[in-house]
Amino acid sequence: MHVPGKHHHPVAGLCLLLALSSMAHAADVRLAVAANFTDTARDLIAAFGEATGLETVASYGSTGKLYAQIEHGAPFDVFLAADSRRPELLEENGQGVAGTRFTYAKGKLALWSSVPGTFEDPKAWLESGGFARLAIANPKTAPYGLAAQQVLSELGVWESLQSRLVRGDSIAQTFQFVATTNAQSGFVALSQVRAWDEKGGSLWLIPQAYYSPIKQQAILLTRSETKNAAHQWLEFLRGDEARGIIEESGYETEH
Repeated sequence: MHVPGKHHHPVAGLCLLLALSSMAHAADVRLAVAANFTDTARDLIAAFGEATGLETVASYGSTGKLYAQIEHGAPFDVFLAADSRRPELLEENGQGVAGTRFTYAKGKLALWSSVPGTFEDPKAWLESGGFARLAIANPKTAPYGLAAQQVLSELGVWESLQSRLVRGDSIAQTFQFVATTNAQSGFVALSQVRAWDEKGGSLWLIPQAYYSPIKQQAILLTRSETKNAAHQWLEFLRGDEARGIIEESGYETEH
């Protein structure tokens, strides 16, 4: 069982770095991407490839875990986090290039069930506790999980619902819990619901006043400061075509 704050087994860490190294040789740009942005990143990578002819590969996971991998030397060029805190830390510790950090998307949190009619009144549904499992991402490693904790605290039910919470390692796993009905409902990214193949379900787009803004920031990693393809990716990410794809996926952008 993984204990927060403990280091991973060195052999596991070595295996990870070897796998990432083999990935690195096959691409022009290597991205570390927050799990909530998976579908959108794939669309952006395709558009970037068409525009530049460059090949991009991405590794997806919770922001906290990707940050830890970067700290331990994982060979990424650019980090697309789901918060601003980790990119700020990388800039402060010299692993991120100063002046390259910017907000590429503003995330929106939703309470979602794949089953229609699950909750007519979401607030009353949460307060009643009339369900077996409610999925959230791990607040310690996933910014959307922290936002979910803030919502439940704002509603005064964080403590009372502890026994019903199912925590995903990332927002992607959290979404799977709900999509497969292993949890009746869960806090996910609006973009995930937009990208879901099935239609229907129950959705509450949570008011922004209930949680801190989810400012998703990107940063160029110092190991790739002189890599032209990485700079091209960031330039593309700031451009109109990328912003259009991001907004269509269910995010806001800064203009």
